[in-house]
Amino acid sequence: MRLIPVMDLRDGLVVHAVKGERERYQPVESVLTGTAEPLAVARAFREKLGLQELYIADLDAIQGRGHHQALIARLVQQGKVTLLVDAGVTDVERTLKLLAIGADKVIIGAETLASWEALVAIRAAVPTQCLVFSLDMRAGQVLSRSPQLAALYPLQVLERLQQMGWQEVILLDLARVGTGAGVDRALIAEARRRYPELTLLAGGGVRHAGELWDLKALGVAGVLVATALHQGTITANDLRGFRSGAGSEASNHGYPWP
Repeated sequence: MRLIPVMDLRDGLVVHAVKGERERYQPVESVLTGTAEPLAVARAFREKLGLQELYIADLDAIQGRGHHQALIARLVQQGKVTLLVDAGVTDVERTLKLLAIGADKVIIGAETLASWEALVAIRAAVPTQCLVFSLDMRAGQVLSRSPQLAALYPLQVLERLQQMGWQEVILLDLARVGTGAGVDRALIAEARRRYPELTLLAGGGVRHAGELWDLKALGVAGVLVATALHQGTITANDLRGFRSGAGSEASNHGYPWP
């Protein structure tokens, strides 16, 4: 299972995302580095934790108030990391532009999509292996500018994505982000049961290393994490144990579950 650290970017800094309430985000304070400067944070993820993927949420682009394309290009130049980028793209042109500056995969978020037709157009024009759909939710309800998407239940969206040939999907509940409340394991388990062909990534609320084992047992392909890394509740030692398979009983011993 892949562990994918998340960097939320606003005004040139990494910020701490909490519940999707973006007006309240503050520069991140991290045990990994003494700065919120994005290149330093990315380097800490790579060098201190050995993580080889990075999810970037360009909040300025998502909110239509600028972008961090130059910074993303600098991260590409550094190499050594696979970049998944959410910059609020809603059309083919902007998707292709992100790929052109070096993003390995472009995140297409339900939150910013204005129509189902836009999603169909992107899927038809861009290779599937370069795309990841983010099923954005708030407290279990689909979050989208598209009335067609917003009217569906999460599992209905997954069914349509599978029919369209999507391969990789993030289950992201913004109400859980940065809270340490834990991911929605019931939704993940049902999604895995119904749509085993989809590659599922889970995000929002991951608390500690024990939860990684639990998600792996559910069949999740990857997990998005930020707060637990910055607060040190998931450490380099935890990750070494996870990669080696040591401590696989952690989810049953030593970690309280709700």
